Amino acid sequence: MVNQNASVTAFQRLVSSPTKFRVFLLAKLPMAYLAGLRIKSLSTDAASVTIPYKYLNKNPFRSIYFACLSMAAELSTGVLCMMQVYKASPSVSMLVMHMEADFTKKAVGIITFTCNDGQKIKKAADHTKATGEGVTVIATSIGTDEVGDRVAEFRFTWSLKAKSAKKV
Repeated sequence: MVNQNASVTAFQRLVSSPTKFRVFLLAKLPMAYLAGLRIKSLSTDAASVTIPYKYLNKNPFRSIYFACLSMAAELSTGVLCMMQVYKASPSVSMLVMHMEADFTKKAVGIITFTCNDGQKIKKAADHTKATGEGVTVIATSIGTDEVGDRVAEFRFTWSLKAKSAKKV
């Protein structure tokens, strides 16, 4: 358990470094980098990601394009998954299997997506590491604007599966 806690702490430290996180985005998620995604907060229980309304992510209706909102919402759930599988032994693969969304208000300004399903994701990751069985977990991310009004809700179904050891 100490090893898992150390890897969670190492991941949180890595993500909380603005420079290292921007390099990660540029290398692995260049569209998220261009859209201006930022991790606002990250704990074992929850993650919040912001996306600003700007020229590169706008739509013709003067709001944030839904695909950019999807990126921010996905990152708020995905960073919680990544934290639980970072340097895991056995290593764990993760993949989005399904996504649903509801939009309730025009997204302008800075939108913050928050996922509070960290413990549910941890339980799923622990299960696949212990058993080797693939698991799915549904993580919900709520997007709010600067005054706290809900603009969207996303539900992502993540598949987590521990990789089997290679046979020599």
